[in-house]
Amino acid sequence: MNKFLTARWEDLVMLNYEVKPILLQEFVPNGTSIDFYNGKCYASLVAFKFLDTKVLGLSVPFHTDFEEVNLRFYVARETKDEVRRGVVFVKEIVPKAAITFVARTMYGEPYETWEMSHEEDGNQLTYKWSDRSCENRIHVEGGENLGVPDEGSHAEFIIEHYWGYTKRGPNRTDEYKVEHPKWELIEIDYAEIEVDFANTYGKRFDFLSRSEPDSMLLAKGSEISVYKGEKLRIR
Repeated sequence: MNKFLTARWEDLVMLNYEVKPILLQEFVPNGTSIDFYNGKCYASLVAFKFLDTKVLGLSVPFHTDFEEVNLRFYVARETKDEVRRGVVFVKEIVPKAAITFVARTMYGEPYETWEMSHEEDGNQLTYKWSDRSCENRIHVEGGENLGVPDEGSHAEFIIEHYWGYTKRGPNRTDEYKVEHPKWELIEIDYAEIEVDFANTYGKRFDFLSRSEPDSMLLAKGSEISVYKGEKLRIR
């Protein structure tokens, strides 16, 4: 497989909510199924820094460093050799219109362009994203280094999905591989979550604005590689 994109993903804040599978069913690409952890279905709100971004080995001026916030959930696809565990995005938000245009028109990814920013102060980290309808904010304060999560743990389930799936129609699913080393986690000592889920992600997700996450993770991140995808035509 050929590398399409390389970058560093850093300071990933992951807010993980248990949801009913029926809530996500229409987003599930054909050929995959929802991936459960201990019988529970999770959706995650993930905010992070996209740094030193290169497409096909080339840096695009003014588009190398930016924030991203996405709402995602977890799926699996069985092949003859393995079970591929991956993610599906409900929406991906970035501050660069060119990235949104390319991602939507060429790859069918659900990107939108919003105003975004982040602030760092010692062990404190804040992400903000807004448009005309609402303003959102996540603030966390980090603690001790927890290291790489244990095999089979909830934290490993959340961060160790190395495939991406995009629903491109009833009979087509796009699959791509994401490669990175295992991430170390940092304990979250304090968090403030001010997210208008209904106006940002649709009315079906409104209840999350009043819900506490089942878990909150803060990952240091690493260099990542995204490989050119393949079209899966499934009948």
